[in-house]
Amino acid sequence: MTIPADLRARAERLGQSLPPLLAAADHLAGAMVLGDHGRRRAGMGDEFWQYRQAHAGDTARMIDWRRSARSDATYVREREWQAAQSVSLWVDPSASMRFSGDRSRAPKADRARLLALALAVLLLRGGERVGLMGDHTPPRSGRAQAERLALALGADGAEDYGRPETTGLAPHGRAVLLSDFLGDLAGLEATLAAASDRGVRGVMLQVLDPAEEEFPFDGRTVFESMTGAIRHETLRAGDLRDRYLARLADRNARLAELARQAGWQFTTHHSGDPAQGALLWLYQALEAGF
Repeated sequence: MTIPADLRARAERLGQSLPPLLAAADHLAGAMVLGDHGRRRAGMGDEFWQYRQAHAGDTARMIDWRRSARSDATYVREREWQAAQSVSLWVDPSASMRFSGDRSRAPKADRARLLALALAVLLLRGGERVGLMGDHTPPRSGRAQAERLALALGADGAEDYGRPETTGLAPHGRAVLLSDFLGDLAGLEATLAAASDRGVRGVMLQVLDPAEEEFPFDGRTVFESMTGAIRHETLRAGDLRDRYLARLADRNARLAELARQAGWQFTTHHSGDPAQGALLWLYQALEAGF
């Protein structure tokens, strides 16, 4: 089988980019301070976690009488929750995510992929299963899965705007969507409906370039989508600023409402800001949902 020269060149470039991406994700994940217990929580398991004082509703079988005999209080011996959850990620691969308003700033796609992979590293370290929405990278555990995810996250899409996958969602699992959410919201609505039908809850992180919120344009300006399919030229770009910002605010309010209706969480992250805050928000939002 002969591999086309352009495909071979793209594969080589992708392969060269994986170690830095994975290394950056490891570094970002390693910088997070998540507390002494990480993802540990009470539940069914074999490993001792902690003692706590008994309260109304605890049965006699739950009480640790040996520990209680050493104190005036009655104590329950809690075990660590050990059933791994499945977390499915979707990182918008569309052309709009390749936008950057400043040559010195990485495109939105780079930040979204870094956050997704760093989150995956944290979850995999905690024993969870992580995969990508779709049919090709199902949730698995272990270090090797991080490498599979890094490889899969390198693919770019040809469309201007992305539509979240509706396959690959593990029933009663969790989902994480990272996108600019600037396209038609019908696809997102369908995904949230499918997730709800399967008992899946999750989080939505909107990644925007600072220029997309500041609209620093004035005078003659040509606005063009990343694929060139959409183009608009104006001589007075500054006159569009208020209308643009109003529409963006309306869209974000709609995104927040869709998330609320689905029992999800939503926030916006700017690619010009440090990544640590967004990663911490993602992790804590998921933690609250487990």
